[in-house]
Order: sequence, then structure tokens, then C-alpha cells
Amino acid sequence: MFFLSDMLNKKLTLPTADEALPGRAKPIATAARHAVSKRPLRGPYPQGLERAYFGMGCFWGAERLFWQTPGVWVTAVGYAGGFTPNPTYQETCTGLTGHAEIVLVVFDPTAISYHDLLKLFWESHDPTQRMRQGNDVGTAYRSAIYTANEAQSQAALAARDAYQAVLTGAGRGRITTEIVPAPAFYFAEAEHQQYLAKNPSGYCGLKGTGLSCPPRAAAAG
Repeated sequence: MFFLSDMLNKKLTLPTADEALPGRAKPIATAARHAVSKRPLRGPYPQGLERAYFGMGCFWGAERLFWQTPGVWVTAVGYAGGFTPNPTYQETCTGLTGHAEIVLVVFDPTAISYHDLLKLFWESHDPTQRMRQGNDVGTAYRSAIYTANEAQSQAALAARDAYQAVLTGAGRGRITTEIVPAPAFYFAEAEHQQYLAKNPSGYCGLKGTGLSCPPRAAAAG
């Protein structure tokens, strides 16, 4: 019983830099192109497009949500927010890299705003669960927004506060979403890119609270 408790604690507690797995200097192999749009996964991306980074639990369902959204040019899944350089999926799932499962969203700001992406983010998962999403338990499944610039940071914080008011009014808990400037993003292995396009009956644990993000939250910042 002690062993099981110890393992669970490791999955729910972020490691320190000294505790994290060493990783590797060379990036792991990934796909060259998006399985749905056929656009280049790693770029170069057209001029004028912007990047956003969201963690919403298992990245398979979260990525599908965004690639199906008009105005999104390309998506990719990967790992960010931890210590281990160029981690693998297996390493990230141990909780010993410190990374969260993240979706990179490359979008056209003339077709969809960052505020619209934030609304989709808040409404499509439960941001109050700390180190889990539903049955997916561990630090890799934490809610996270990694911001690409100061404007994104201000918008994310304002939307968080407005959505918190909605959650509080409904008797829900406090938002635990990590909102920090974007750290290094490591592309996941090819088999995880657009996983649900390749495996239509595959697992998707994405589930929102059922509460809408108010217009003032989406327009804040």
C-alpha cells in the first residue's frame, strides 16, 4: 500500500529540476505534416499567423477540438512546462519530466481571435481539477495556458477571472490553470500527432463543466 501511495504522490507532485529525468539533446522524431490538413507540422508557418499553447488533459481530444475550429491553420501535440529536454511520451506519463501534455495552435488572427480560442479552452475542460482531467491523473494532465506574448498573458488572466466568477456562482471550485509565458515546446512522437484522425474510435477524455464563458471574459484583455 505504501508503494502505491508513493507512486500516486509522484504523479501528482511536480518534480524538481534535480529529480527530473535527464532526457536527451536530440529532438525525438515526429511527423512532417499534419495528417488532416497536410500542412507542415513544424513550420515554417505563413507570415502573420500566431501561436497559442493549451493544456487540457489528454492532448488527443484537445488537438482535435482545435484543428476542427475555423481560423486555426495547423495544430500539433507535444510537451512543455517541465525540465526534461526532448522527452518521450512514456517519460512524460511518469510525471518525472514535469511537462504537461500541450496542444500547439497556429491560428490566423484575422479569422479567429485569441479571445475566441480562450473561450473554447475554458468551456471544453474542467480547469479546477489540479493535476488531473477526469480519469486521467497526473501532472501531465494539468490545465495550462502558455502565453506567447504579453497581450496573450493579459487576455488569459482576465478571462480566467471572469470565468472564475461563473464557476463560483455555480458552486464550483477554484481554477488551478497554470498561466505562464511559453517555455520550450517539444513535439510529440508521430503516432500522437492527430491521433483521433488516425484512430476515430480512440480515447478522448475531453469534458467541460457545462458552464459558458461569458462574452466579457472572451473580450477581456
